[in-house]
Amino acid sequence: MRMLPARVAGVVAAFALLVGPLTPAAEADAVLPPLPPIPAVPLLPIPSLPTDLLVPKFIGSEATPQPLAAPPVPQHPFLSANGTSSMHNDAYSTDAYDVSGPVGHKLTVRSRSYGVRECATIAFDSQDRIVGLCGGLEGFTMMVIDPVTLNVIDEERISARDVTTGANPLTDICGGTYFFLDPNDHAFATTTDLGIAEVEVGATGRLERLRDWSMASYLPDGDCLVATGVDWSGRLWWFSQQGVVGTLDRATGAVQTVQLPDGEGIFNSISADETGGMYLVTTHATYRMDATPAGAPEVSWRIPYDRGTTTKPGMLSQGSGTSPTLIGDRWIAIADNAEPRSNVIVYDRRLGVPDRLHCQVPVLTAGASTTENSLVAAGESLIIENNYGYSGVQATLLGRSTTPGLARVMIDPDGCHVAWTNDDVIAPSSVAKASLGNGLLYAYTKPARKDLIDAWYVTAIDIRTGEVAWSRLTGTGIQWNNHYASIYLGPDGALYVATVAGLIRLADG
Repeated sequence: MRMLPARVAGVVAAFALLVGPLTPAAEADAVLPPLPPIPAVPLLPIPSLPTDLLVPKFIGSEATPQPLAAPPVPQHPFLSANGTSSMHNDAYSTDAYDVSGPVGHKLTVRSRSYGVRECATIAFDSQDRIVGLCGGLEGFTMMVIDPVTLNVIDEERISARDVTTGANPLTDICGGTYFFLDPNDHAFATTTDLGIAEVEVGATGRLERLRDWSMASYLPDGDCLVATGVDWSGRLWWFSQQGVVGTLDRATGAVQTVQLPDGEGIFNSISADETGGMYLVTTHATYRMDATPAGAPEVSWRIPYDRGTTTKPGMLSQGSGTSPTLIGDRWIAIADNAEPRSNVIVYDRRLGVPDRLHCQVPVLTAGASTTENSLVAAGESLIIENNYGYSGVQATLLGRSTTPGLARVMIDPDGCHVAWTNDDVIAPSSVAKASLGNGLLYAYTKPARKDLIDAWYVTAIDIRTGEVAWSRLTGTGIQWNNHYASIYLGPDGALYVATVAGLIRLADG
């Protein structure tokens, strides 16, 4: 057998701790020993394998840009510019960009390894530098990254991972998945010690931790912080996995909370609109929350959905895997966990509306449909990808992949309909993104292969037709798995996607 290069062997060895069957019993017994910090590795790419030469490098052809019109997304006064502030791009969580992404012209791929560390959420500061919250076996680190070279400018440990809990690092979203960036280049992130950290990105790219607020006294034992956000008045909100919702007055430090109904968990990020609403999805229902005149969080409306009867393979919980997606001044959309097929559901989010349900449309493969990623708002439509079968990185080893499927649902005046379904594209966990500037949807894909090679691609799909325009290889092997990390477009149109071993940049030549 040919020996693996030392760097490749190191990556594979690190993940050998994690790729066993992730059954509930195995997760409960999997207690990892404490690990030291894993520093970023400057100037080195994500390790490649000889098998890169055995698979197609580019499939398809360059696309002709066809811009797609969409309802405007108002600029949130307490977030950085739309498209730069968070995992889902903006306050509406549209997962869509005005900028034109790569069209497939002489594509170039660059990568950098940061050890066994994945930057699942990234933003772009006022100088277009990448700001990433990067999770590894040892904990969560905020990094400032050059957007062209991908070299690390500075890094700051935000919080350590408590490995004594037995939680699997590849499925644990507590205190390190989400953050947002404000107009002053200040990042606000949840921490594993039940706090919220404010970190400033300086003019030279240096990080300075400014403040920490502890929420430990407001949370029950065993709970954790999942997400944080900000409303149109500048009030900070936070959300716990066991359904505690809180507001924080950053000037006074005053905290007020409300407990959602017992058994309702929160596993995704949130959205906000200019009317003051904060929108979230629990494992049971979709919510709008507002602050009272005194600043306390309260429920404005709650709509239950079909959460199914089990946690489907590919899901982190039994319930919706979507953050709520807002479109225009009226719609809010989620996907449920129904059987035999998940539904895309569109509600009227306006206050005072007597009947909120606008449509409910079944999508994807019967008996094998679910999504752990948010819907993409592409104009007056929503795009959903199928994550059914992605039980962890082991699900895509040795040539295997997950259930294929992408679908586009159009919002009509009197309901909704499925415009197209693509049953060929397999995107195990990609958090797809749309470019309104050229009419393409980008997904991170992995075709199933009988030769046991694990080949990962950035794939561009025509939003109007659902047909694949092109796919570009990033690499082969486990180190190229994105494992729920999102695709992003930078202000210059370059595409980025994090993997379990680093970050990829793809751009037209």
